[in-house]
Amino acid sequence: MAEEDRFYFICDWYDPHAAFIRKYQLVYYPKDCTMEMFDMKNHRPFLRRTKVDTIRPEDLYIGSRVNVLSRQLTFTDYGDKFTEKRLGQRTERSLGMIKPDAVSKLGPILDQVHQSGFLITKLKMCQLSRDDAFELYKEHQSKDFFNKLVSFVTSGPVIAFELMGGNAILKWRELLGPTDSAVARSEAPMSLRARFGTDGTQNAVHGSDSPESAAREIDFFFGPGCRATTANFGSCTCAVIKPHAVLEGLSGRIIQKVSEHFTISAVEMFTMDKANVEEFYEVYKGVVQEYPEMVKELVSGPCIAMEIRA
Repeated sequence: MAEEDRFYFICDWYDPHAAFIRKYQLVYYPKDCTMEMFDMKNHRPFLRRTKVDTIRPEDLYIGSRVNVLSRQLTFTDYGDKFTEKRLGQRTERSLGMIKPDAVSKLGPILDQVHQSGFLITKLKMCQLSRDDAFELYKEHQSKDFFNKLVSFVTSGPVIAFELMGGNAILKWRELLGPTDSAVARSEAPMSLRARFGTDGTQNAVHGSDSPESAAREIDFFFGPGCRATTANFGSCTCAVIKPHAVLEGLSGRIIQKVSEHFTISAVEMFTMDKANVEEFYEVYKGVVQEYPEMVKELVSGPCIAMEIRA
């Protein structure tokens, strides 16, 4: 088969019995949705070429988690330069952030993000302190508007998310519209700032302006020691948008419907492993016939958990 018909990745699988991370080379053939795997430690085939329905072309990126034969694999690196060059062009990342004035518009914003062709790979609601805001906007510290910006962005929770797609940074900033919401309404009336912003500071959403800024801002929210969510686990219940709905781009519409009846006080995207899901659904084991399928669904991709109140 020609080189362009196969993609190589390095992936990890945590073996819970051995408490050990095993590394594999995974080869995916998009033409017929088949794959094969090689055990990198023992230098031998692990899985012969097999048809898989649990991997889609949009899952082929570094950091993606896929389920193959009841194993949850994490793509940690490209396996060759061809794969990196071919797929890296469509997996540029940017940070998106919904500012305090537009948190209530999370549903419509996510819906427009999906309709614009982006993939959201991480998402969480958090509350920034003044120190957090100083770090996030440190390149603006000499600007006249800096103190006003810091006061605004710490006035309530924000929602940060990692966007992925071809030329994501430029396309996301185009979707945002001009910085001043009034200008956006005249020049880009369908942009997010035109629809949800008020002025040049309370302009609803933020986007990275360069690959360097994107890397720094994504690490700020999602890297080691990252900001905690706003969940406080009191007088609330948990709602989960399941993986099939997330993958079909229904999250925005579901959140919008939930917001009509409840206050969403925390939200975060998770990809759960089988042990976590079995613990989460423990009360249903042996009680409901659908338990195995419930577990299978919740480990099949990212889900969005919400803390809601009424």
